[in-house]
Amino acid sequence: MITAAQLRAARALASLDQRELAALAGLSVPTIQRMEASDGVIRGNVDSLTKVIGALETAGVDIIGEGSSSPAGGRGVRLRKPALAPGPVEGRSRSPPKARA
Repeated sequence: MITAAQLRAARALASLDQRELAALAGLSVPTIQRMEASDGVIRGNVDSLTKVIGALETAGVDIIGEGSSSPAGGRGVRLRKPALAPGPVEGRSRSPPKARA
């Protein structure tokens, strides 16, 4: 299973735009757009998803599943649940800085 966020991150890591990924996967740009606009795990045609993952792997991206290790090494990202809920850092405000006159 791959999430829409993983797909967007994987495409960015491979320096591909949606058009390039669609061409590599043999799919249409609207199909890639729908996949990336999904909420959470991508749902849809298994064949299309397999093509996208294959294209990303050809471009050098490894999709790491939940709880999986990455023994091959290399650079990458993994999203995990945060230990604490995000909030303001002590001494810092989360609001944008005020413009100076």
